Order: sequence, then structure tokens, then C-alpha cells
Amino acid sequence: MYYMKNKFYTAFDFERKKESDRREDYRTPFQIDRDRIIHSSEFRRLQGKTQVFLPGEYDFYRTRLTHSIEVAQIGRSICNYLLSKEKTFLNEEYYIDADLVESICLAHDLGHPPFGHAGERTLNRLMMKHGGFEGNAQTLRLITDIFYRHEDKHRGMNPTRAFLDGILKYKASFKSFKEPENHFIYEDQKEWIEFVLNKKKLPSEISNPEKLNNFQSIECQIMDWADDTAYAINDVVDSIAGGFINIEKLTKWQKNNNLNERQSKIINEIIEWIKNDKYKPRFGAQIGLFVNACSLSLRKTLMDKLTNRYKYKLVIEDDILERAKLYKRISVDLVFKSPQIHQVEFKGNKMIESIFNVLFDNYIDSLKEMKLLPDFNDRLIRSERNKNKRIRLVCDYIAGMTDSFAMRNFKRLFDPDYSSITDLV
Repeated sequence: MYYMKNKFYTAFDFERKKESDRREDYRTPFQIDRDRIIHSSEFRRLQGKTQVFLPGEYDFYRTRLTHSIEVAQIGRSICNYLLSKEKTFLNEEYYIDADLVESICLAHDLGHPPFGHAGERTLNRLMMKHGGFEGNAQTLRLITDIFYRHEDKHRGMNPTRAFLDGILKYKASFKSFKEPENHFIYEDQKEWIEFVLNKKKLPSEISNPEKLNNFQSIECQIMDWADDTAYAINDVVDSIAGGFINIEKLTKWQKNNNLNERQSKIINEIIEWIKNDKYKPRFGAQIGLFVNACSLSLRKTLMDKLTNRYKYKLVIEDDILERAKLYKRISVDLVFKSPQIHQVEFKGNKMIESIFNVLFDNYIDSLKEMKLLPDFNDRLIRSERNKNKRIRLVCDYIAGMTDSFAMRNFKRLFDPDYSSITDLV
């Protein structure tokens, strides 16, 4: 068995909720999880979903798909770096599995809807009375309930416990908060928290929602930092290439913000990189710095008798954390708050809300005869008697749309001059 070769993992980590009927495989259980993600239609759809800028607007912009691939590469690099550096904790027979981390990184954005975080906020507002919408919770739903879906049953991909735990960036449920904006799982997903934690009673130090959300396996922590690394650095690169960030704007921003000496030095560096047209290789080299800033520390948790995945905390050097936060501030102030992005978000919000309201009226308030969805989705919703579950199925359909597919659906429903009838599926 694989866990006999790598003693970091136990049979508990490889367990699936449903016993697998798969015969002996040349792949490890974690490689099987990774391959199931890569070959899914949900993963392919990420090529048409917004990272920062709409896919297709420029051919060099990152999409959710290219972002996920970059996060996976960074995650693997962190695993390899920790194995080479942390000799006190790790060795060739006891190490954090890079295939597992890669699969978690590839899956981390699967649940994000069209039009980026703005689309996520819109769906959450529309679903607030029905359990909310959250991108990470939707990723969990895809993996446990929607992958390999058939009309008579929802199979899910039956992942290993370690993989499932790795994508659980948040573990607190929707009702743990009052009208939360994000960072929750759906109420009917509590069974998966029980599964990954083996129904352990939570001690007082992690019993409140905020602390429970911070209780992550080491693989989840690595994914989270790999994600932070990718978007903190690469969003700035794309924004410079697209003209959203330039020397004049950076200089003005530097003057208008109360920056310390180290932060000002970082801004001056970026200005020099842009001036000399070296910003792409210079930012590329930053990824290595962010990887090399990682280390491990020991901690004690309620899971330590079952798994090694909670024994370690990922520690990031303070100066690199400060640099990452500064890069994000630049992106938020100069890009995400720009009128161009707000206009696109407004348009995306309008389309999502309009489609949702039409489908709600047709399938939720009462089941009308109009067939507004493809055959499979239409039958799936009509066969569901529970109203709240029908609402969630409508939400699933919208969340699964790419940006361009959402636009086409909007045009077909509301634009009198749009006459295409061949692109419903």
C-alpha cells in the first residue's frame, strides 16, 4: 500500500466515504483524485471564467484555469522545498505528498461562478434566504454531489479524506454567521466536516466559527499560500500589461498612502522594473522568494492520533507576508476599484440576477410548462419536490456557467435581436 512507502499518511487519510470498487491501480489514491479533477468538465470550464479580466479580452490575461495551473505548480514547489529544508520534520519516507497538494490546488476554484468575485457576491445575495452561495462551498458541492451526476443519483467523485479535507478552506456553516458575505459551507455539508474530522467533538479553542475556519490541514495551508502567491504577484503583472497599473499611477498611489520605508522601497522597485521593461521576469522571480519564505512549526491538535496532517503549521516570513499584502493593496486600489472593472461587474451582476429571477419564476415559485433549461437540468429540477433543493439546483446551473455562456443565455432570454437557438448546451 502507498501509505507504507510514505509514512506521513495513514489509512485514515486514504479512506473514502464510500468503499471504492476499483481494482488495484498503478496510481496512488491521491493521483486518482488529481486525474479525476483534470478530466472533469468542471475543470475545463475554468478556461472561460474570469480571474481579474474577462476571458478573451486580451489573449495574455489569466483565466481561472491558468491561475489554477499556476497555483498547482507553486503548491508542488512548496512541498519540494519543505522536504529539502525541513530535515527536522520531513525525510524521504515521511513527507507532504505533492500529488495531493497539486490536486487540491487544481480544484480550489472549481466552484467559482461567472464574472469572478462579483458574480459570487451576487449569487450569495440572491441565495441569502436559501442557504447562501460561497465559491469554496460550491467546490465542495461539485466534488461530493455533482461530479458524475446522474438523474437517479448524485455520485460525486468519492474523494479521499485527505483530498476532501485539503479543499476545506472553511469549515463553519452558513447558519454559524448572520447573513455572511463568504467563508462558509452550506448547511447540508456538515456531514463532510464530520467525515474529515471523524466526528470529533471540537475543543473550545476551535469551537467558534472564525477559529474553526482557521483549522486547516497542512495541505490546505499550502494551497492557501500558493493561491495567495499566484494572485498577489500575477494579478499585478496582468494589470501592468493591460495598462491598469503604470508608473504615473503607482507614483501617485505611493504619495497618497501612508507607507513605511520598506513598503516605499518595494514600490520604487516595481517602478524601476516597469521603466526598464523588466517587470515580468522580476515578478516571476518573486514566486521563488514566496516559496522560499515557507517553513514548518509543530502544533498539537485533536486529530494527531489519526493523522499527521494537522501536526504542522505553515509559517511564512514576515517581510514576504508584508510584500504579498502590499501587492494585493495595489491591485485592489488601482484595478478592482477602477471604473472599467466596476462597469464589467455591474453588467455581470445584472445578467446573473436577471437569469436567476427568470429561472426562479419558472421553476421555483411554481413549476411552469416553459422549458428554459437543457433537457437534463430541466428534468433534474422538475423531479425534485423539495423547493429549497430546486433553488439550489438552479443556483448550481448558473454557478457552472462560463462568462460567455452566461452572456449568451442573457441575450437569448432578453435580447429581441438575438436569435441563436443552437448554443443552449
